[in-house]
Amino acid sequence: MVLEIRLSNFFSIKDEITLDLRAGNIQSKQTKELCENIFDYNKTNVLKTLAIYGANASGKSNIVKAIRFCNLMILLSHNHNENSIFSFMPFKLDDYQNKPSSYFIRFVSNTIEYEYSFTLTKDKILTEALYFYPKGRVTKIFERNEKAGDTKSAKYSFGNYIKRPMDVAENTSNKTLFISRASQMDREIPKEIFKFFDTQFILNILPMNDAKIEYYFKNYKTELLEALKIADSDIVDLSIKKEIVPVTRLDFAKGENLHLKTNISNQMEEMVIIGCFHRNAPNVVFDFLTEESSGTIKMFFALLTILDIVKENKILLIDELEEKLHTHIVEFIIKLFNKSEKAQLIYTTHNTNLLDLKKVRKDQIIFCNKKEDASTEVYSLYDFKDFREGMDLEKAYLQGRFDAIPFINDSEENIKQLIYE
Repeated sequence: MVLEIRLSNFFSIKDEITLDLRAGNIQSKQTKELCENIFDYNKTNVLKTLAIYGANASGKSNIVKAIRFCNLMILLSHNHNENSIFSFMPFKLDDYQNKPSSYFIRFVSNTIEYEYSFTLTKDKILTEALYFYPKGRVTKIFERNEKAGDTKSAKYSFGNYIKRPMDVAENTSNKTLFISRASQMDREIPKEIFKFFDTQFILNILPMNDAKIEYYFKNYKTELLEALKIADSDIVDLSIKKEIVPVTRLDFAKGENLHLKTNISNQMEEMVIIGCFHRNAPNVVFDFLTEESSGTIKMFFALLTILDIVKENKILLIDELEEKLHTHIVEFIIKLFNKSEKAQLIYTTHNTNLLDLKKVRKDQIIFCNKKEDASTEVYSLYDFKDFREGMDLEKAYLQGRFDAIPFINDSEENIKQLIYE
């Protein structure tokens, strides 16, 4: 589970922002009725879902991009070479391009709470630290400061929890996170951390042709068909197999416009072929990726991913959850998380139908706003103490009560000028 994430100096994020999944102390009757929206960890209530609202270009997607980048650094930085340049941009104004960017995450893996953080520039790691709470008290596993001296022993300090840590440090360049290298070198706690980010913190729904699709399909076919039925799909059966197909078919399945392609090769590639059968023609097989709507395809891969996440109590990060999905389908997905034991969903959305305090707690709504200096600020509905639960949240949001919406000057004069002048 994730308890807290902090980010600074990534993309439009200038000063530090915080996503806090620890529930606030809300004692109202209406909120208490939403007991399924939280779960207990060590006498702390934790949110199962966290929604991020905001206008276009306010920075919602940049929050998702920054988290994905940082998590992938943990998984992949041991592969970096001396010429590696990290694939993110710091805030471009106010000389922030010359300042470090930072990531902090508080999470729980196998019942142990950890705090992990690092800072970096575009071309090097500056600091890194890992703490944990093995007996309820914060304890250092390691700290790293690349500016603390010229030797590895000056740059690193360790607790007594990693075997031969200096061997790892000696093999860790300033392009590589220590936790990434230590996992590669078979150190137990770093392997546990790596496994959490690799298998528990899922950064998006499964893409087409992902190696896990067959595994998930075999394990969750029954539940998937039932979920599609609940979501009002008329698909009654599904089949799956692998075939060698032309690359052009892959492009079509991905929704690319082949009319715009000028160089179509005869290259072949292995692809998962999904067949579907409909209620009114149960014996006729349809090619799922080319004959179903883009919304149905998105729903299939979303549900296939989410079924594993809610059953295994993982975390899903997704940008624009509602893309290609009807609002009722989105509500159904959120209900799946709320009915789970400890699964979590962090998502951005423009779907204002979800802004209903009979369905979500105030601390489950985050607003993302662009400040005058073009940077992103983040704040919670929970911070608006004067907003009572009996008020119409959707209406208040659309009226600009919390900012985080576009302000459009669509006067008749401006519209006519745009069209006719």
